[in-house]
Formats: sequence, structure tokens, C-alpha cells
Amino acid sequence: MLETIIIFYSIYTFMKLYISIMQIGYINEEKRKTPVLMSADKYLIAGNYAVANGKLSLVTTFVDYLVFIWWVFAGFAWLSSMVQVEGSIMQAVVFLFGFIIVNYIIGLPFELYQKFKIDEAYGFNKMTAKMFVIDLLKSSLLFFILGGAVFALLSWIIQSYETWWIWGFAAMFTVAILANLLAPTFMALFNKFSPLEEGELKEKITVMMNQAGLKSDGIFVMDASKRDSRLNAFFGGLGKSKRVVLFDTLLEKLNTKELLAVLGHELGHFSHGDIWKNIGLMGVLLFIAFYLFGHLPDALFTQMGVVPEAGVQIAMLMLLLPLVSFVFTPFMSYVSRHNEYAADEYGSQVGGKENLVSALMKLVTENKAFPKSHPLVIFFYYTHPPVLERLKELGFDASNTIVGEETALSKDGIFGHMDRNDD
Repeated sequence: MLETIIIFYSIYTFMKLYISIMQIGYINEEKRKTPVLMSADKYLIAGNYAVANGKLSLVTTFVDYLVFIWWVFAGFAWLSSMVQVEGSIMQAVVFLFGFIIVNYIIGLPFELYQKFKIDEAYGFNKMTAKMFVIDLLKSSLLFFILGGAVFALLSWIIQSYETWWIWGFAAMFTVAILANLLAPTFMALFNKFSPLEEGELKEKITVMMNQAGLKSDGIFVMDASKRDSRLNAFFGGLGKSKRVVLFDTLLEKLNTKELLAVLGHELGHFSHGDIWKNIGLMGVLLFIAFYLFGHLPDALFTQMGVVPEAGVQIAMLMLLLPLVSFVFTPFMSYVSRHNEYAADEYGSQVGGKENLVSALMKLVTENKAFPKSHPLVIFFYYTHPPVLERLKELGFDASNTIVGEETALSKDGIFGHMDRNDD
């Protein structure tokens, strides 16, 4: 059984490496061609940024594979011998904390390289080392409190029920829904949320929300710029805890009409029930995962030199979950891309097609998002359609369009300010 799992995990790793290699080669070739959407210098920068991320992904994927091999051949046995705690539930919780801490320490250098080397070199990272440490301490405290409670609950279920995987799924699915419900509260621990100032923008957003039947606990601006320069907006939370969140970077770069079009897109997700669809898909994936891992034979754990106790079983689930999710990733990405097209259509209706096109083109430019990707990357990973396809679906062919520097930095829309390449 262990050999079979290693074979499947090796195939999964090979596929990830192959996709990354194809993406790097594709972008290295495309970035030297005639630029699309961006000026030549920004197009090259966006391509270089994508390649840098792709190369880091290659390294992290390979390291993850080595770590996986170490865990199944020696790591679990080593950690089990290190963790000797009174009480079976406490034993499981401490084992899981150790499992996660080891993985985090191994991955920390890559996280730091991504944030303070790549993102900083391309002008995204605004976080200081002090801020990183403070965020790490906050998130660690939150994890040890909430994660410890979840681990204890799941360990108790495993010890109490023969068909633990059914009850474990029910518990984790409930936790996932609660996490979405409480997301705004958790985010407030790391970011400052200020109510949007009274004025035309707030009035128009309120009208749009009322027309869509969305009731929220407010419209807020998040101080995202203190950590990152990228632009974004979203609806956070579920039920009465829903709130509209605008990044301060978004307010700085987009005009009122473009902002309304972007929020119209997000309202489209709400109107179509996409949040609940995503939760449903996540539930299906979680159910399959718990079913599979709930039927792993004891012989597998014997081969790894451990007893199939609660902590070991949960750690094995966490270790293999990326493999299971990868199988379903293309389908879930396809569904997400379909939902994005529908949300674009809704956003174009309530906010204006021209305004949404203008906003999308500004977002691509400001976020240094290379507008092209290898088909395999799109098939597996793209939860949003490629921007050129989104623009085409909105009736705008951007294949011969370049957004000039003055447009990208302007609060005005792109139309009437674009440089056209009519070759």
C-alpha cells in the first residue's frame, strides 16, 4: 500500500513539475513577442515576475516531494517517538502541532524568499520584517487556539466512532462554514477596516447592493497597502456578517465607475449563489477525501513504523489531501471560470460594460499580471479566465491594445486614452 501511495504521489509531483516547466518556457517565449495590454517594459516585467514565481514553484514542489518521502519513511516514526504525552487526545494534538511546525519551518525560507525577494523586487511587498513577525505571532496564537480545538474534536471523533470518517467530514465541513462566517473577524486581527466615507461612491454601492438583495454589515476600506501594492475587492463573511471590502489600493487607482463595475462583478457572484456553490464543491471534495482516508489499511501505518492513532491518521490525511485535491482541480477550476464569466456579465449590466473592461485592464497592468499562460496552467489552475478571454467575452478585442503609462496611472477610464497597435 505504501508503494502504491508513493507511486501516485510521484506522478502527482511529476505533473506539477511538468506544468511549471511548460509555463516557464511558454512565458519566456511570449514575453519577447509584441506586447499585449501593457507597454513593452511592463510586459517584460510582468513576464519576468511570472517566470520568477514559476521557478520558485519548481523548487518548492521538489522539496515538498522530498519532505513527503521523509515523512512516510521516517518522519512519522520519529515524531511519534518524540511525542510522549499523557492522554490520547492530547497526544494526538501535540503530534499534529509538531507535524505542522516541522512543515512550516521547512517552507519558511521559500515564503520569505517569495515575499522579501521576488515580491519586493517587483514592487509588491510593503511588509517590513517586524510586521511579518507580528503577523506570524498573531496567526500562530490563533492557530494554536482554534487549530488545537479542531484537532481535539477530530481526534475524539476518530477514537469514539468506527465510521469516524463520516462524522469527521461533518465536523470539518461545519468548521469550514464557520470559518467563512467568521472570516471578517479573523481578518480584523491583521488589517484595519475603516467604514467607507459618506459620498457618491458609498451611495451608489448601497443602491447596487439593495437592487441585488444583498444585506451586509457595512462597506469598509482595508489598509492593504501597508502589506502589498496589488488591487482587489471582495465580499467577506456569510449571513449577516457579510461586508463589502475595498482595498485602499483599489480606491487609489480606479475611478467611481470602474469601482462600481468591479463591485458589480462581485455582486454577480452573490446573485448567482457562487459562494454556496463553492462551499458545496468543497464539501464534495472533503467527503471524498475523508472516505478515502477513513479506509486506509492498518498495514500502511505498520509499513511506516507507526500505530494508526488519531494524530497519525489526521496527519496522513493532511499529507495526502493535496494529491486528492489535484485530481479535482481541473473540474473545480472550470466551474470557477464559468462563474467568473457569469459574474462579468452581471457586472457589465449593472456597472457598464465599458467600465468593467477599463477596470480589468487597469487591474492587469497594476498587478503586473502577465496576460498569457500555457494551456495546461489555465486548465489546471486558472480559477479566473485569462484576461484576454474575459475582455473578448465582454465584446472587446484587446489583442492589439496597449494601455499607455498615463492611462494605467490615471483615475480616468482607458477609452480615449489608449495607444493602439494596428499591425
